[in-house]
Amino acid sequence: MQLMKHLASLNKYFIKYKWHLLLGILFVSISNKFAVMGPDVIRGVMDNVAHSMDQYKHGGMPAKEQDALFTAVFYNGLLLLGLALLRGVFMFFMRQTIIVMSRLIEYDQKNEVYNHYQVLHAHFFKSHFTGDLMNRMSEDVSRVRMYTGPSIMYAVNMIVLTIFCVWGMLSVNTELTMYVLVPFVFLAISIYFVNHIIYKKSSKIQAQLSDLTSTAQETYSGIRVIKSFVQERNMIQFFNTSSEEYRKSTINLSLTEAFYFPVMSLFIGLSLLITVLVGGNLAIKGQISVGNIVQFVYYIQLLSFPISSIGFLISMIQRAAASQQRIDEFLKTEPEIKSPEHAVTRAIQGAVSFQHVSFTYQHTGIRALHDFSLDILPGQKVAIIGKTGSGKSTLGQLLLRMYDTTEGTVSVDGVPVTQYNLQDLRRQIGYAPQEAFLFSDTVYNNIRFGKAEATDEEVKEAARLADLDKDINTLTNGYDTVVGERGVMLSGGQKQRMVLARALLKNCPIMILDDCLSAVDTKTEKNILQNLEILLKDTTALVITHRIFTGWVFDQIIVLDDGQVAEQGTHEELMLLNGRYAKLYQHQTSDNTVEA
Repeated sequence: MQLMKHLASLNKYFIKYKWHLLLGILFVSISNKFAVMGPDVIRGVMDNVAHSMDQYKHGGMPAKEQDALFTAVFYNGLLLLGLALLRGVFMFFMRQTIIVMSRLIEYDQKNEVYNHYQVLHAHFFKSHFTGDLMNRMSEDVSRVRMYTGPSIMYAVNMIVLTIFCVWGMLSVNTELTMYVLVPFVFLAISIYFVNHIIYKKSSKIQAQLSDLTSTAQETYSGIRVIKSFVQERNMIQFFNTSSEEYRKSTINLSLTEAFYFPVMSLFIGLSLLITVLVGGNLAIKGQISVGNIVQFVYYIQLLSFPISSIGFLISMIQRAAASQQRIDEFLKTEPEIKSPEHAVTRAIQGAVSFQHVSFTYQHTGIRALHDFSLDILPGQKVAIIGKTGSGKSTLGQLLLRMYDTTEGTVSVDGVPVTQYNLQDLRRQIGYAPQEAFLFSDTVYNNIRFGKAEATDEEVKEAARLADLDKDINTLTNGYDTVVGERGVMLSGGQKQRMVLARALLKNCPIMILDDCLSAVDTKTEKNILQNLEILLKDTTALVITHRIFTGWVFDQIIVLDDGQVAEQGTHEELMLLNGRYAKLYQHQTSDNTVEA
């Protein structure tokens, strides 16, 4: 019952592809009907031969009778061949419906998992490993497919064939049938006790596989760090340890599953032995014919494959249930950040307000902001300055509504961001994060990612504004150059400028620049700031940085310390205070003088 409870979530797919399933069951039934017609044909041939041999046991069989008997056997042989061919045709149709259905379900389920990942909140991805997410969408879905396809096909085939064969046996002799079926009762008892063990082991193996995948994924992503610190041997040892645990678990499961196969052979052998002994005794008594004994042997042979596949079938179902349970854990996770029922959808003017905002990260418990307030008018330029960990980047995340505030309200044009349509809000905010993430694609497509409908001219203009065009022109294939995984082919400064170009391409009423020039040199920074000063003239800009942009005039400058406002004002006002900002400015300008 617990097993089917986990697999019940797949019923929606069976309803969607009901005609594939129903036709598959029909083809299975027709195929097996042709299969069980064989024993009747063989019984008739054997009884006919036995009768003829008995009739002429005291004298030679006339040539005419021999020819007639041979003709009867020959045509019955052709009939058996025809039945086998018809069975094969409908087995083909059976696979073309049920197995195709499983592939369609696999396609739908992978899309469902992937689409669900897209709507989940940022905190979810901070508390789950990428390797585990990938494993659930690939390995777990593939194991579920083994249930929706082969498992169902084998199960239906076994049930239908068993019904046909048992019915055929009962129509011959009830007593012999009961004796023959006794070993299968013990088979059912064995399966009952082993099922629970397989299910527990399958769940453990899937969890270990996720850990193994996560370890491999992190190793590949951080291979340059591993090599630079000469940690290859330690990482190999760590991976081997995890791999060894997985190996032991899978072998242990295989040993448990291997219990079925010798048991199957034993039960089938016992059934054949009972058929010969009991059936022979009944034939001597004249209750059945020799042909009936052969008929029973044929029925047992027909049942041998589906019965022997019970262990394999149960194993597949157990693994599928364990995998589906893991998939459902994610699918049942509701996104914490989503659009309200009656969401606001409108053009943003650019007014931003933080009112008594406090925020604590759930996964770490770190308080990033405490009672933070700030009002920004449309078109104003505001700098958020502070040391690492002061809460600067969190402000941008809250404005984009990657997270919701623990306390207080973040508003845009007087409307709380929680009331906006989520996609519409983010579509109207440009964001250049401090983490310069690039896709393994061309330079052109990485920039155009910010605006899919952008023209070639717009893409190139965005690159020029980010002072990236001259670098692109030096690349082998220009804008068609593939940047590699996470932009590995580019320098840190080039990656940052490409991410900036992606944000500038959107041309939004609100722009968030989150420490996006930290990896560029002073001259390049100066060129970019000059371009931005013109481009963002009427745009609300929130510039998050750990250093001061001396070439830009800000309407407000906020100095953050431990999530709270330490200083606030214009450049002139803060210099008069002679506090943290003034000291940072003096230190930075003196360093620039020395460097110059």
